Amino acid sequence: MSVVTRIARSRAAQESLGFLGASYLKLVQGTNRFSLDPPGAYDWLTPLRPFIIAMWHGQHLMVPFVRRPQDRAATMVSRSVDGGVNTAVLERMGVRVIRGSGARRARDIWAKGGVQALRGCLKALEDGESVAFSADVPKVSRRCGEGIVMLARMSGRPVVPTAVVTSRYLQFDSWDRASLGLPFGRGVMAFGEPISVPRDLDAAGIEAARLRIETDLNAVHARAFAQVGRIDPVHTRKGHTRKGASAR
Repeated sequence: MSVVTRIARSRAAQESLGFLGASYLKLVQGTNRFSLDPPGAYDWLTPLRPFIIAMWHGQHLMVPFVRRPQDRAATMVSRSVDGGVNTAVLERMGVRVIRGSGARRARDIWAKGGVQALRGCLKALEDGESVAFSADVPKVSRRCGEGIVMLARMSGRPVVPTAVVTSRYLQFDSWDRASLGLPFGRGVMAFGEPISVPRDLDAAGIEAARLRIETDLNAVHARAFAQVGRIDPVHTRKGHTRKGASAR
């Protein structure tokens, strides 16, 4: 193991990067004029709690903006080195972290702690915490996996498609097409209609629920970007922009 890797894996390094990352996100949150879409969304979201906040993986650092001080929320983060930094960031944003991640192959799910993390998410929902859950699975961006469907089916809690975008942002050429807001602009926190997943669904019903979550998440993103005068870059011809490309 290289010296750089050892340093990156150290708790001190991850906590320091987490502090810097959270400080930046709070700057973005505090200097953008955020609105809700639809207006008054919290009026109908609050009675739904706890619910599953469906997001695309590339939004995992922006979605915590929807949490109000009185809201309890948890999320699942991988056990990787990057996941350690993300954990430090999210905890400073008031989100409790459950370590583990999903995968496309069953053996990888076990190795990455996906089963244990899913149990942790179920326990969080039982205890009254809403859970932010990435609908897409590495490394296929914007394609909903069955994990979020299973969580909704097993917990009985509704899925709420969610997007948080700003008019000024960095777009990265990572597998998840991640975006990161920039300060001093306009922002939108957009929510879709709640989606319920019955326990007795057959295979066809599970696929229908998966497709609906995928479709509604893409629609929520398109709506949010339209509100800030942008087009969702992932769904434009030249949307997969180079790493670090910015929209100002």
